[in-house]
Amino acid sequence: MIIAVMSDSHDNIWNLRKALAIIKEKNAGMIIHCGDFVAPFMLKELNEADIPVHGVLGNNDGDQYLLTKFSLTIFTNIKLYGLIGDININGFNVGFTHQDIVGQGLASTNKYQLVCYGHSHKHHIKKIGQTILLNPGEIMGKDGYPGFCFVNTDTSEIQRVELG
Repeated sequence: MIIAVMSDSHDNIWNLRKALAIIKEKNAGMIIHCGDFVAPFMLKELNEADIPVHGVLGNNDGDQYLLTKFSLTIFTNIKLYGLIGDININGFNVGFTHQDIVGQGLASTNKYQLVCYGHSHKHHIKKIGQTILLNPGEIMGKDGYPGFCFVNTDTSEIQRVELG
């Protein structure tokens, strides 16, 4: 399965819309968001893409109550996990979080083929044991080129997409 991994959208609805158009064109089966949506209207955009979204909360997600409430009630395509998310995609185990230190800890357990994190806004790939540790960079565009990554869960291939 092709999944999209993104982080740190920080209310940049325009870049999120660009990313979602590319994700739909690629027929990705899932989106993992590593936190810092910021406002609930970003969840609405993600929900309307009609692709399952698995996300965690970041340090800039202001109204965590509303984000969580909406993900549990009106946004049927969004599942929020809190600090750490954990999913199995046909035998491919993925952990995800916002903070890099937590991601490094998850990767060191060797429980996952892929661990994703955000926070730094910097695209980064590192191997810890048999686990790929991935920061997809930022959707926002504050600290460089905005973008996200596609991951093929069958081959572990990662492709960075910039939203220039």
